[in-house]
Amino acid sequence: MKHFIALFFFFTLSLQAQFQVNGIVKDASTKKTLPFATISTNEGTNTVSDVDGKFSITSQKEITTLEISYVGYLKNTIPTQNNKSFYSVLLVQKTDELHEVIVSNENPAIRIIEKTIANKKKNNPLERLRSFEFKSYNKLIVTANPDSINGSIDSVFTTVPFEKKLKKLDSTDYKFKQLIKKQHLFQTEKVSQYQYSDNKIKETILGTRMAGFKQPVYEVLSFNLQSFSIYDSKYELFETKYNSPIAKNGLEEYNYKLLDTVAINGRSTYMVYFKNKEKKKAAGLEGILYIDKNSYAIAKAIMRIKGLLDISGIHEFQYIPKEKLWFPTQKNFKIVKGVNDDDIKILGGTIQFDGDIEEDLKPRKRTESDYIYLQSQTNNFDFQYNTPINIKKPVVKIEIKDDAINRPESFWVKYRKDSLDIRSQKTYILLDSISIQKRVEKRLNLGRKILSGYLPLKIWDFDLRKIISYNNYEGLRLGIGGITNDKFSRKYRLEGYSAYGLRDDAFKYNLGIGTRVHKFSNTWIGVSYTDDLRQIATTDYAVDKKAFKIYDPRSINFSTFYRYEQWRIAIESKIIPKMESILVFANTFVEPKFNYTYNGNGTLYETYTMTTATISLKWNPYSDYMQTPTGRIETDKRFPKFTFQLTQSIPDILNNDFSFTKADFKAEYQIKHLDGQRTHLLFEAGRAFGHLPLPQLYSASPNNLNKETVLQRITFAGKNSFETMYFNEFFSSEFMSFQFKHGFNRIFLFKKVKPAVDFVTRMAWGSMKNQENHIGIDFKTLNKGFFESGIELNQIYNGLGLGGYYRYGPNHLSKFEDNLAIKLTFILDLGI
Repeated sequence: MKHFIALFFFFTLSLQAQFQVNGIVKDASTKKTLPFATISTNEGTNTVSDVDGKFSITSQKEITTLEISYVGYLKNTIPTQNNKSFYSVLLVQKTDELHEVIVSNENPAIRIIEKTIANKKKNNPLERLRSFEFKSYNKLIVTANPDSINGSIDSVFTTVPFEKKLKKLDSTDYKFKQLIKKQHLFQTEKVSQYQYSDNKIKETILGTRMAGFKQPVYEVLSFNLQSFSIYDSKYELFETKYNSPIAKNGLEEYNYKLLDTVAINGRSTYMVYFKNKEKKKAAGLEGILYIDKNSYAIAKAIMRIKGLLDISGIHEFQYIPKEKLWFPTQKNFKIVKGVNDDDIKILGGTIQFDGDIEEDLKPRKRTESDYIYLQSQTNNFDFQYNTPINIKKPVVKIEIKDDAINRPESFWVKYRKDSLDIRSQKTYILLDSISIQKRVEKRLNLGRKILSGYLPLKIWDFDLRKIISYNNYEGLRLGIGGITNDKFSRKYRLEGYSAYGLRDDAFKYNLGIGTRVHKFSNTWIGVSYTDDLRQIATTDYAVDKKAFKIYDPRSINFSTFYRYEQWRIAIESKIIPKMESILVFANTFVEPKFNYTYNGNGTLYETYTMTTATISLKWNPYSDYMQTPTGRIETDKRFPKFTFQLTQSIPDILNNDFSFTKADFKAEYQIKHLDGQRTHLLFEAGRAFGHLPLPQLYSASPNNLNKETVLQRITFAGKNSFETMYFNEFFSSEFMSFQFKHGFNRIFLFKKVKPAVDFVTRMAWGSMKNQENHIGIDFKTLNKGFFESGIELNQIYNGLGLGGYYRYGPNHLSKFEDNLAIKLTFILDLGI
């Protein structure tokens, strides 16, 4: 969801100082670009060129001269000229250094990095200080430099026999340049208070405003554009983690080069360039570390990744003599378009990236998005160190104050480092007007609701899952339902649905009402009544939110259901740190819709009643959360995640027929590798104690049809289902399963055919106690285990793919083709 919103702003809609100079630095002899050359202005502003030798420097004061220096080259000082914003600077090598004799082969940069790694603990503010707090001001903009845009009106011709004929005048660049001269494309400001104590850090957002939005898009405020600490072993840049150049194993993955020595805050620092080793396939960072000569602390850092997007993050520090520590004072983050030969589709539109130009190909015409960049700047101030700090509500990493979105202009004037320029002032006025005219805010909120499975209409969100579905018992199922939204009430909610099956000719429905009793923990108490059908032997965790699916392959193929009538009282809360919890009391009448009878201690049950208490918990120990005025959001989803559910029957209450206990557990882990590959692990287990009929037991999620040939069994693959296991083939009263799925990088077959290759293997074990008590249905047990593996070629064309799976091991079948399953796969790509 974060990337969806980020790219929505970036491609469908940076700080522009009063004076800006751009350029490129090259070797005067070879004309090769010089990466990370130092550029200084007459008024003291400095920067470095990027890996392509390009630089951009801005200042609130007029820039009259530029001084460019590079290790091994003579300095070059050039005066600036009016009406000129781009400079090509040539540097000449020092002749006296060309004949320098190298006595030692030791790389001095390696020694510096080794000492930096060894001194990380004493130089890291999070390790060194007991506590600290400060305020910060952040401004994020999406914009373009008007001077980089041609702005001419092009003539577009079409070829007709023997001549070229004018087709139209293309004024796209002209209009875009006129627009960008007046305003930015997007802009947001934020003032926060950061507090650190007891190894916990919290951001409290005191004020925020977002151009074009009365209520900010809260997910944007939680973007982790770059790591808070430069000392983290995994450095994060635009929500992607990379191995840090000063991690313990950094020397194994990076090359280093000592470029120069420069002064920062009056202290001498080493300027060390780093880049991941070419032999490493994993994507890595490159950039410059400015390292204090005495303490070997980081005094400044420039981190960069270049690919589809050219992303850079700069960390600046201030030396505190009292603490003998470099403390972060400023962060800068920037995204510009990178180089790639593929089109990227976002929200139904095509975002074009320049490809590598071959000799027989002509470069495409640049589009508006080629000029756009995103820039974020954060300035920290009002520092306090090692003072007693009481962090309120530490369960959330980010908290947005209720009045943060209604701050007066005087609040912003107080905290801004510089006053807004004319373009920034007009951005708020014009984008607010555009937002009203084009209903941008409403359209974005609509998109977010639809992605979660709802269609909002005034006070009611219609549930898209209920409109139409299909299974082999009900046939085509038509329905309508949903839940009230915040426009109805933030304290009360009504929900319900009604559905009708065309094949079973029966109505199903649900009605519910709830009230919120505690705002911060989002605690709700609700009562509901349901008369519906449910698949047999499936585990539904009450705490899990059902994901929105355009289709559910297992439901389409399933034919064995039971009807249930249920009264339910539920209490849901997030009061326990990093845990969602639901306590449910239910009375359920069950009527199997297939030939089945349960023998419970000599009594035969064709229908039965259960009175139960269920506690369902989902623990995300490594995730981060944000508390907003409208509720709590999981902003950083990290793994592993654990889900536990315990169900206990309540004897002699409301005609309860059975005495039992049922325990279920699920653990999920995902790994995103630095080279783009991904691994998903899933472990599930469950056990039922006491007397419990088969509809409430386990079936290990089968997804294979009982048809004669392989071709007849072709259906869509499920997400975590056993593709070669036949429906109703195995049942268990206790089981465990393990699934491993590894996604490789896409392979190139043809120009438009680049499937994502996934390898998957699944295994399950189980047993059935008192199998003879289940009458009317024949099944096997999983005592000897079940094993299958397969290969998926996903997203071959428009999200469609193909998978092949094979069953082996103790439950291998005699006919080869009966162990084989071929499935279609479908992944909906929304550019998220």
